[in-house]
Amino acid sequence: MSGYASGYAGANEAEDRVWRAFASGSRVDLRAGADEDVRAGGSWGEERTVRAEVLKALLVGGQPGALRLAGARITGALDLGDTTVPHALTLDGCHLDQPVVLRGASLRSTELLRCRIPGLDGWLVRVDGNLFLEGSVIEGRLTLTRAHVTGELRLSGAELTARELLGEGAGPDGPTPDPDGAAWALWAGGMVLDGGCFARHGFTARGGLRLVGAQFNGGLFMEGATVVNPRGDALSGDDLTASTVVLSDGFTARGAIRLPGATVRSRFTLDGAVLDGALDAPRLRAGDLRLTVAAVPTGPVDLQEAQVGVLHDNARSWPADTRLDGFVYTSIEQPATDAAAVDRRLAWLEALPGYAPQPYEQLAAWYRRIGHDDDARRVLLAKQRRRRRTLHPLGRLWGRLMDVTVGYGYRPWQAGLWLLVLTALGTVLFRHGTATPVQAGQGAPFNPLIYTLDLLIPIGGLGQRAAWYWTDYHQWVGYGLIAAGWVLTTAVLAGVTRSLNRG
Repeated sequence: MSGYASGYAGANEAEDRVWRAFASGSRVDLRAGADEDVRAGGSWGEERTVRAEVLKALLVGGQPGALRLAGARITGALDLGDTTVPHALTLDGCHLDQPVVLRGASLRSTELLRCRIPGLDGWLVRVDGNLFLEGSVIEGRLTLTRAHVTGELRLSGAELTARELLGEGAGPDGPTPDPDGAAWALWAGGMVLDGGCFARHGFTARGGLRLVGAQFNGGLFMEGATVVNPRGDALSGDDLTASTVVLSDGFTARGAIRLPGATVRSRFTLDGAVLDGALDAPRLRAGDLRLTVAAVPTGPVDLQEAQVGVLHDNARSWPADTRLDGFVYTSIEQPATDAAAVDRRLAWLEALPGYAPQPYEQLAAWYRRIGHDDDARRVLLAKQRRRRRTLHPLGRLWGRLMDVTVGYGYRPWQAGLWLLVLTALGTVLFRHGTATPVQAGQGAPFNPLIYTLDLLIPIGGLGQRAAWYWTDYHQWVGYGLIAAGWVLTTAVLAGVTRSLNRG
């Protein structure tokens, strides 16, 4: 190596080029051609080989400059743990033989683009700028636990594979996690991103994304991404906070999405997403929730105690196992011409496991707020019918009577229909036959219509019931009308009371 004026002992030609270009921040490109497969970089020769220790010497040596290297095979461990790197670092299309260690490091903007990396440990790393991993193949866990990036994290086009899934037979349709079931491609609990996280079209993760307590101040954007972890969670984000979460435009999750206690200040969208697993988001807080998924989720949807401003849904949003007790929303977005919306939402509530009054009351309150009082009454009537199924036999019988007579107070006009029918029936029956006066020659002449009304109205009197009586089957008809009158009156009073108490 004596022919090279290198600043690093024993440097080869490629390393010497890197060393000399560092001071000016020039790019060193060792690629043999375009569209190389970095996975095959282990076979690249010495003319493209750079030792990790050479790169570290440049980055922490204290000399001004920037490291920009493309198409290199980097041997040895690039270990920058617990160091301060004052230089920009860009590796493009490089093949790293060993994992990258950034644990506890302080870095400027760092770019590992389209590289093959056998894992990256960024526990407690601080990046003053951007961290770009676009297009890289990370074969092993990407760890960013409690990392802090003041700029953006870019993962678009990257392929992440959990180390537990790298063994034989660990295909995309059959992951083989370790014995405790964990298979995490990204481990980033407590990470803080001041900018956005972009893991868009082409991003693929075999293994779950662990984002417990992470903060995405600039938003999380995963349009068209794919996360496969059917034996575990695709995304675990307990208490995650974000300005925006976008899992849309063909986003696919094979495995559960768990976001209990998450807070999304603006928009959380699953528009056009495919969820092959559960959506577990109790206590979620979101300004705008779009559940307009491409297909019915294969697992349960749990939004218990969640609070959202505007809810967007469609006919595919709600699987058979939907849990909404305590779910509160300010409004629901729906087309003005969607006449079937009420029927669809009643079917949605009917599918809820067990009886819980709050989801019905919440939906009815929204309909009242937008002036759809008839729809609100339909929802509250459905609530009473659902509740009736939980009562003992006598309670169910009384409930059915309330339903038939006055619709639990939400359809008081039904009592009027019954009154008309019974009045017509009594009038016809009492017109045939002869009534007997209580006192001959006294009282008003017999009138079948007034007599029937006098029997049906339990309070007051029209003078007919006290003046006339029957001794044949008409007598039993009269008793029936008296009983029917009391039942209708009691049902009306109970229904009105219930209605005034808002069900």
